[in-house]
Amino acid sequence: MESLPDAVVQYIFSFMNNARDVAVCKCVSKRWKDSLPYIKSLYFPRNSFDSHTGIDHPDTIVWKMISSVFKLEELVVYSPFSSIGLASWMLLAGSSLKHLELRMDNLAEYQNCIDSPSKLECISTAKNLESLKLWGVLMMNSPKWDAFPKLQSLEIVGAKLEDPALTAALRACPNLKNLLLLGCEGVRSVLIELPSLEQCKLDFYGMGNYSLTLTSPKIEFLEVQGCSWISVCETACLRNLSISNNAGRVYMVDFGKLAALEFLSIRGVQWCWDAISKMLQLASEVKHLYMKVEFTGDFDSLQPFPEIDLVDFFNSHPKLQKFDIHGAMFAALCQKNSLKNVQSGFVIPCLEEVVVTVRSPLNAEQKISTLESLLKYGKVMKSMAIRILQMRSSHSSADDFFDEICRFQRMNHKTVRIE
Repeated sequence: MESLPDAVVQYIFSFMNNARDVAVCKCVSKRWKDSLPYIKSLYFPRNSFDSHTGIDHPDTIVWKMISSVFKLEELVVYSPFSSIGLASWMLLAGSSLKHLELRMDNLAEYQNCIDSPSKLECISTAKNLESLKLWGVLMMNSPKWDAFPKLQSLEIVGAKLEDPALTAALRACPNLKNLLLLGCEGVRSVLIELPSLEQCKLDFYGMGNYSLTLTSPKIEFLEVQGCSWISVCETACLRNLSISNNAGRVYMVDFGKLAALEFLSIRGVQWCWDAISKMLQLASEVKHLYMKVEFTGDFDSLQPFPEIDLVDFFNSHPKLQKFDIHGAMFAALCQKNSLKNVQSGFVIPCLEEVVVTVRSPLNAEQKISTLESLLKYGKVMKSMAIRILQMRSSHSSADDFFDEICRFQRMNHKTVRIE
């Protein structure tokens, strides 16, 4: 190291970010200490000050380290801090920061949320941020953010939100390309209008009865969990779509044309059949379809899927390459009349991989017939996996079912496997 030019040493140190490593390096030599102001990133782990016994408050230590850096571009703080401390850091480095990640830890601190300046309010000083990630956020009131014109990625993990507060926060980030709201609760109606948004992942915790309206003409990737009503009208660029509701029901979906859609996943305990059939109709160009919905039916009535004609289904999805079928959907394809419209020229042209999850031994003959048809008409089929999940072995027909499945696998051992 001593033989290297100063510029090279400074370049090497610019890749260092752990605050403890930076503090240790300061003590090695004067040359190392003089090179550390050229670092671009500082990271304070959760336990940074667990064994701290010095006079200075942790907020002050962070302030001193930030003040020693010429142009800090990234700051990550997982250790506890106060709003006063954060305000002092932002005054020092706010203008140069491009990436900011903070563990807020104020979900239960309503008084701190309304105090001024709040932690959220302090962030507004960093107007040149390109990415912002917050953990454990209490956002009951609209944050006093003017605008983050350069912000392209906003991630909030674990939050209690109110509708007006979330709307105001998103309005201050007009040029977002990536939005992640994970493990959030409190909102009822989510309105997102972001013209540049390309990727969006929303995970709402609670009763699963939220509504979502998204207006983003450039959206390519959308994942939604916990919404019962979903409206996304501008979908020309949408390639990857996942909708799930583990706690509630999906009543309504309203999408524009899904001509570019390649992957569709719909999951949940209960979907209204209108919502399922509409998604299947819109996703006629899809290449990978994942379906794990247990029941249909409106409101509190849990109903099985209606019968689905296998020929009509695959004729309506000619580009389908991979099909993950779970429970109710597979049962709907295995009804008595599902294969009645098979004609001599029928083929499934692109299907290469099928994953079937079976939970009941009932109707074994029809299930085997459907599996055989998938192999027979799937001219480019490469792999079929049959997953047996939570099946009661005490059921009287279980042995017969397993005998049939094993026979089917042995006859098609190059393609079929049992998991």
